[in-house]
Formats: sequence, structure tokens, C-alpha cells
Amino acid sequence: MANLKAIRDQIQSVKNTRKITEAMRLVAAAKVRRAQAQVLATRPFADRLAEVLYRLQTRLRFEDADLPLLKKREVRKVGILAISGDRGLCGGYNSSVIKRVETRLNELKGEGVEYTLVIVGRKALQYFQRRSQPIAANFTNLDQIPSSTEASMIADELLSLFLSEEVDRVELIYTKFVSLVSSRPVVQTLLPLDPQGLETSDDEIFRLTSREGELQVERQKVSTPTFSAMPQDMIFEQDPVQILDALLPLYLNNQLLRALQESAASELAARMTAMNNASDNAKDLITRLTLSYNKARQSAITQEILEVVGGAEALQ
Repeated sequence: MANLKAIRDQIQSVKNTRKITEAMRLVAAAKVRRAQAQVLATRPFADRLAEVLYRLQTRLRFEDADLPLLKKREVRKVGILAISGDRGLCGGYNSSVIKRVETRLNELKGEGVEYTLVIVGRKALQYFQRRSQPIAANFTNLDQIPSSTEASMIADELLSLFLSEEVDRVELIYTKFVSLVSSRPVVQTLLPLDPQGLETSDDEIFRLTSREGELQVERQKVSTPTFSAMPQDMIFEQDPVQILDALLPLYLNNQLLRALQESAASELAARMTAMNNASDNAKDLITRLTLSYNKARQSAITQEILEVVGGAEALQ
């Protein structure tokens, strides 16, 4: 009977755990939808900003513009912005980002280039602090659905490092959202801004939908918008270079916001997948434990019957 009670208690414990993992999966799914809505809401601003930059590019050569954010210097020190999560239980999301950052740091060491880290997320912060890596700044406990305010706060720190010439280049390492079961850490140069990279490339929008009770992602291709050039006789109230100088920080903020959104979507999708797998495993474990419980119970009943029959025969 003690064995039966232990199995029964284990079944109840696994059932309670399954309720938690299923609730976490549903919460992550709801947040993915919010992240999706935010991506769609910020896209018009990004498109209009790209249009203005394109039109300015038709009126002046970015390479000839003497602007701090476009100035390339000899690279002696690199700032690495690493975006991870504050929480665990999301599969290999955090570990893949940390591994990619370590790979990049080893590459810089091999080239004899110094580096410093700007870290978003508690998981990466704890990891690199334990290894005594140089950390210039960190941002933790941010909203799981990124905002432009948070992106601006991080951009200000990066601009401060770059414009003060404390670092000569700023690189971004984040997780690009591919699907609910796939994400990919990527490295992108943020500063100095590349004039050839200001055009809007072909992009995709992910849409979280459900079909036959199962969550899935549909991807919609977004083509590069067609921009018309500025009229050649247009007169600027301000120097176009001054306008460009004001717009480039906005472009940087937009790039950071998009990276934060991609990372958030990747983390939430990884958590959804991990919790879904945990729920499935719990269901299988409950099935096996129930089978073991029934076998043990049947064995106990059979033993009791044999004892009763044996006792009756002894009395005869």
C-alpha cells in the first residue's frame, strides 16, 4: 500500500506541474501575439523614416557628409551589445546567444582587438560577470514586450561609447526570429552606420495563428517599398546634412527596437516550445505512472485474494 500511495502522490505532483507548464505556454503565446501587434504598429514609422533617408541620399552623398555616426575609425576597441533574456525555462535561447557572444569575443582576441560588453538581460549578465569580462553597462528587468523608450535608453549608451571614442565600432548580437521552433543568433554592425545599409531590405512579418487547435506561425513577405526621389528644385530650410544628423539617431533607435522585438519573439517562442514539450512529457509520464499504479494495485488485490484463499484452505 505504501508503494501505491507513493505512485498516487507522484501522479498528482506531475498533474500539478503539467497545469503550470500549460499555463506558461498560453501566457507565452499571448505575449507573442502582443509582440506581433507591436511589430505591425511600428512598421509605418520605420517605412517613413527609410523613405526620408532615401530621399536625402538622392540629394547628397552620405560618404561626403562629415557626420560622427558615419565616420569610420581604425578599430582598436569594439563594443558588443548582447541581447539575452531575464528568465529561463526557454530552451536553448539564452545559451545560444551566450555561445555566439563568446565566439565573437574569441575572434576579437585572436585579432588583438580590445572589447567591452553592453548587456541586455540578466542571464547573459550573470554569465559574463562570473567570468570577469569587461562590462560597460547592463540593462535588466525590461518589459518582455520591448518599447521605443527602452530602445532609446540603450541607444543613448551606445552613442555615448562611440562618440566619446571609447569604442571604435559597435556590434549587435541578438536572436533572429525564424519560427516557433527555430531562431538564429546573428551579428550586426550598428556603428558606424553604413550608408549602403540604410535601404530597407526585403523583410518578413510573422503572424501567430491557430489551426485545428495547434499554434503555428505564418510568414508574410514584405517587399521593399518604392520611394520617389525628391524634386531637384526643392529648397531645404535647413542644411540636408543637419537633417541627416538628426535622423540617423532615430534610424539607430529603430534598428535597436527591431532587434529587441526579434529577440523577444524568439524568447517567447522558445518558451512556448519548451513548455509545450514539458506538457507532452508530463502527459506521457502520467500515462506510464497510471499504468504502473494499476499494475501495482492489481498485484496487491491478487495477493490479498491469494492470502484469503490460502487462509480458507488452512482452516479446512
